[in-house]
Amino acid sequence: MTNDKAAPASGSIMVVGGGIAGLTTAIEAAEVGYEVFLVEKNPYLGGRVAQLNQYFPKLCPPTCGLEINFRRIKDNPRIKVFTLAEVDKVDGTPGNYNVSVKISPRYVNENCTCCGACADACQSDVSDVYNFDMGKTKGAYLPFEMAFPARYVISPQVIGTDDANRAKEACKYDAVDLDMQAKTVDLPVGAVVWATGWEPYDAHRIDNLGFGQYDNIITNMMLERLAAKTGPTKGKIVRPSDDKAPESVAFVQCAGSRDENHLPYCSYICCMASLKHATYIREQYPDTKVYIFYIDIRSPGDRYEKFYNGIKEDENVIFIKGKVAEVNEDPDTRNITVVAENAVTGEKIHQTVEMVVLATGMQPSAANTKLPADLNVNDDGFIINDFEKGGMFAAGCANKPADVISSNQNATGMALKAIQTLVKR
Repeated sequence: MTNDKAAPASGSIMVVGGGIAGLTTAIEAAEVGYEVFLVEKNPYLGGRVAQLNQYFPKLCPPTCGLEINFRRIKDNPRIKVFTLAEVDKVDGTPGNYNVSVKISPRYVNENCTCCGACADACQSDVSDVYNFDMGKTKGAYLPFEMAFPARYVISPQVIGTDDANRAKEACKYDAVDLDMQAKTVDLPVGAVVWATGWEPYDAHRIDNLGFGQYDNIITNMMLERLAAKTGPTKGKIVRPSDDKAPESVAFVQCAGSRDENHLPYCSYICCMASLKHATYIREQYPDTKVYIFYIDIRSPGDRYEKFYNGIKEDENVIFIKGKVAEVNEDPDTRNITVVAENAVTGEKIHQTVEMVVLATGMQPSAANTKLPADLNVNDDGFIINDFEKGGMFAAGCANKPADVISSNQNATGMALKAIQTLVKR
C-alpha cells in the first residue's frame, strides 16, 4: 500500500525504480515477509511497460499484468511506495545502509478521487512527456488511465499561476495542496536493489537519420504510443506532418545501436519491437507496404523465432539487409527517401516511403546520471553486480538490455540476493 509517512522497519529492502523489474523485486521480497521501500522518480509506477501498447510475442496489452501487480502492492502493507522520489545518498555497508530519499511535491494529496475537476479548471497546457511530447496535457493531469497511485499531479510549471489556483478552487475534496514542499527522508535498509530501467536512445544524436529535422521520422517508442488507444491519436497510426494514414513505412533497425559512435552493443529488444510494430501497421492498413532495413534480425528463443517467421510470410513486409546511410525528404510531399546498400546483392537502394520509424536502442538510465552510491558501472552505463561484496544489486535493464520476461526473471533473482543479505546480517 502507498504510505509516504510510514516508519522504516528493521531489516528492510529498498528498491529503486518502479518499472516492471522494480515491481517484481518489491513484490517478491514483500510477499515472503520483508519490508520494502519502493522509490520511483515519476509520479506513477509501471515504467516503460506502462507506455507500451502490446507485449510480444503474445500481442496482449500490458495493462493486465500491471493491474495485477498494482493490486498486489496495494494489498501488501509491507510495501511503502514513494513516488516523485529519488535517492540522494547511500551510506553504510551491506546489511546496514542509511538511504536519503528526496521527495518532490505532487501538490495533490491522498484525498484525490480522480474526478478530473482540477484538470478541467486548468486553461494552460504543458508538454506531454508520457507521450514523448506528441501533444500537450493539462497543467493538472493524471499520468495515464490506470496510473498507480491513482492520483492527479499538478505540474510545477503552473505552480504560482492562476491555473494552480483554479485547480485548487475546483477540487471539492480538498485534495489540491499548493503548499506542499520538497522533503527528504532517511531510511535504514539492509539491501538496495537498483531497478532504474532504461531510456530510449536520443535519436537527435544520430545526425544522418533525420530525427527532429523531418516530421515524418519518428522513433519506435513514439509509434508504440501512436498505436495505443490511450495515446495522442487514440490508437490511430498516422504520420505527424498531416495525420495521413501511411501507405508505406520503413523501419530502420539498429538506429544508434551496434555503433561505436553511439551504443556499441545490441539492445536485444529492437528487432522484436519492430516486428511487433509491423503487425500494428498491417492490422490497421492491410495494403500498406512495410520495409525493414536491418543488419541482422535477432529473435532469441523458439517463441520469438516463430513470431519472426510468421511476419516473414506477409508479402507486404519486405526485409532488406543493409544499414541505412542517409535519409532525405521531398519538401512537397513530405515523403522520406531511405538510402542504403543491400548487403546481399550489393545494390544501392533508394526507397521512398511516407513515414520512417527509427528502432532506437535501449540506454540504461544510469548512463545519463551519476548514481549516489558505490556501484560498479561499465562504460555503457549498466550496473555490474558484485555478488561477493553484496548489499546492492542491479535488476532488469539497469544490469543489461532485456525484454519483459528476462527482466522479471532477473528481478526475482535480485530479490533473493537482497534477502540473502539480510539473512547473513
